[in-house]
Amino acid sequence: MRPDWLKSLSPERPVLIAGPTAAGKSAVALEIASDQGGVIVNADALQVFANWRILTARPGPEEEAIAHHALYGHVPGDSPYSVGHWLRDAAPLLRSDARAILVGGTGLYFTALTQGLADIPPTPAETRTLASGRMSAEGPRALLAELDAETTRRIDTANPVRIQRAWEVQQATGRGLAAWQDATPAPLLPLQDTQPLLLDADRDWLNGRIARRFDAMIADGAIEEVRRNLDAWDPALPSSQAIGAPELVDHLLGNRSLNAAIDAAKTATRQYAKRQRTWFRSKMREWTPIQLP
Repeated sequence: MRPDWLKSLSPERPVLIAGPTAAGKSAVALEIASDQGGVIVNADALQVFANWRILTARPGPEEEAIAHHALYGHVPGDSPYSVGHWLRDAAPLLRSDARAILVGGTGLYFTALTQGLADIPPTPAETRTLASGRMSAEGPRALLAELDAETTRRIDTANPVRIQRAWEVQQATGRGLAAWQDATPAPLLPLQDTQPLLLDADRDWLNGRIARRFDAMIADGAIEEVRRNLDAWDPALPSSQAIGAPELVDHLLGNRSLNAAIDAAKTATRQYAKRQRTWFRSKMREWTPIQLP
């Protein structure tokens, strides 16, 4: 039986579906699309990359046969990709006649979509190289210490990618990320024009799903997928942030056993889910909460 919150959705308005990893967001999006129609648009920063399907839990051919999916696996694994890239890619889909069902776990994508994104100039390659080198040699805390106070207050200081991005902006433009955000233009899709659903679940229930899903990924060929990416592996690439990839790379390089790699990957996934839920509670208070299961 379909829950009341699904039955009440209007087929005329876009739907936003956010939630922690492994909560079942893609299944909800597919149910809405199959029942009411629409194009499912990826709003996950890692599912955009072509080199990861299994580890990022991208929809497979069976799901893609049920409904049209967009912005999945369309970016080469060695390419930079930011929220600005994603907004530019999503814009024509939102202007089309097809009703959009945006789904993913990247909170920054949704806030940029519904609140606007600062028009920050592209980061020069040399600045990105410098930032990556310092991140590897000194760690994120060194870069974090050089950010202005307001930017430090706003960003996720537990996320090295966000720290590096803020440092690159400040280094390249001479202006803090927070200052750029304060000059943000109008949003591409205001929240009031959407049906925003925020999925959440009991921690133990979600942790059980995380463990079972990663075991299924291993059974489906995740190790072979990582092996195919090994020759081009670069920890500094955005695509290398795929949860489980660093741990399985370590295993293939002989640095840890398979069981240890799997345990570490599950731990990393649980930690990621915790960070996601913290972001959602802070930034998405106006969304409709949906408690699972």
